[in-house]
Formats: sequence, structure tokens, C-alpha cells
Amino acid sequence: MGEAKRRREALGEEYGKPETILPWLPITKAQATQFSRWTTLGAWVGIILMVGIWLTVRFIGPGFGWWEISG
Repeated sequence: MGEAKRRREALGEEYGKPETILPWLPITKAQATQFSRWTTLGAWVGIILMVGIWLTVRFIGPGFGWWEISG
């Protein structure tokens, strides 16, 4: 008997269904991976926006007379 047949008999109705992270948590491993990808992308977008705003305030803003830096 092959491994797939053994697994199918052991799992019964659960065979072929997506595997969950924890038995009591209805989140599949694929959903967890997708969540991780989206949050990583969101973090990078936030970092890029923060750098863009910082560059605007630090260099472009004083050229227009905003937030003059004295010293």
C-alpha cells in the first residue's frame, strides 16, 4: 500500500482539504502565507511613503519657505 493510500485512509473525510495552522483556528496555511505577503508589502509601502514625506519636509519644504531650519 502506498503512502497516499495510507494517508487517505488515516484522514478519512479530511483528506484533500487544506491544512490548518492549529486545529482550533480556522485559518489555512495558504491564508497565513497570503497574510504574511500582504503585511510585508504594506510595511514596504509604509517605509517608502515615510521616506518620501521625510524628503519633502527636509529638502523640498525649506525651498518653498516651509519649516525653515535655523542654526
